[in-house]
Amino acid sequence: MTDDNIYFGPDGLELKQFNISDGFFIVLALRAGLEIAVISGRPSKATSTRMRDLGVKHVLQEMKDKRKQILPLLEKLGITHREVAFVGNEILDIGLAKEVGLSIAVADAAEELKQVVDYVTVSAGGKGAVKEVIKAYFKGKNLDPSSYLI
Repeated sequence: MTDDNIYFGPDGLELKQFNISDGFFIVLALRAGLEIAVISGRPSKATSTRMRDLGVKHVLQEMKDKRKQILPLLEKLGITHREVAFVGNEILDIGLAKEVGLSIAVADAAEELKQVVDYVTVSAGGKGAVKEVIKAYFKGKNLDPSSYLI
């Protein structure tokens, strides 16, 4: 969801750049009833704030093994790995990518991840990759994203 950069101020303030269109399509997907989760091995107040702003309820941070990290959420939602689409960018995402029903890597992802996923986006991380994936979801479900505008 970001361009893979973190900016730190002298007082430790962390800043990240998030793509507005990615966020807009997340909101549309949520309105369409799609469950969206953000899974990160690194805790980030910036990520928490942005996801709260978008209405993403499932923000899982601070655990290096994403396969274990997602298990309580799968139980809570009553779904299996096979019912999950996962978008990743780094080698630490390979384990979970191998377990889900649809694995996706962003265009600028680690080559090792790209080799094991089902699909690689045209767009880079933080540059419209999330929008690309969500648009494909809407198209696959024969839904018009504009139907979910307020």
